[in-house]
Amino acid sequence: MFTRSVRRNAVVAAALALTAVTATSADAAADSDTKEPKIIELGGSKGLKMIEGADGKALLQADATVTAAAANVCGSGYTISAGAARYGTNASLYLWWNGKYSGSNKLYDKYICGVLFNDTGAARSMGIRLKDNFTDTPHAEDFGTYSTYAGPVYQKRGGCGEAYSYMKSGSRVVVDNIYTMSGCN
Repeated sequence: MFTRSVRRNAVVAAALALTAVTATSADAAADSDTKEPKIIELGGSKGLKMIEGADGKALLQADATVTAAAANVCGSGYTISAGAARYGTNASLYLWWNGKYSGSNKLYDKYICGVLFNDTGAARSMGIRLKDNFTDTPHAEDFGTYSTYAGPVYQKRGGCGEAYSYMKSGSRVVVDNIYTMSGCN
């Protein structure tokens, strides 16, 4: 009898502890959905900024003129980097945020612009596709033959989405990559 009671109390205590941990995790996740992301300055890059923890800081700081040009392609206000990646000597991906939200979720509801730059100097079959985390939203994409860049493409809830980059050189695929936004669960 005593053993059963002790076991039952231990099970109840464990269940309560698990509930507390789960509630705390859920509260933290909900809290991260409403917090403003921390924005940091990109030194030497003409007033451009980036979301703290976003990938590509070294690429963004390598050439301030190129970084500013990449932001300008997206249009006025897209001055906060949401990520950047370089794919060998072939292409560079830039994702920009304009600091505005399409809804109340500060993690997902960011207006994101994506551009894939052709770094080869020759026209290539290439493209970029942005998708968000919601299945009902159509992907934004731009595929064709370009000598400068594919895009810009935009998502209203792109904060935790993916950017697909693609490029061919002749019949050989040289870029085939999915970039997932950092800082998302």
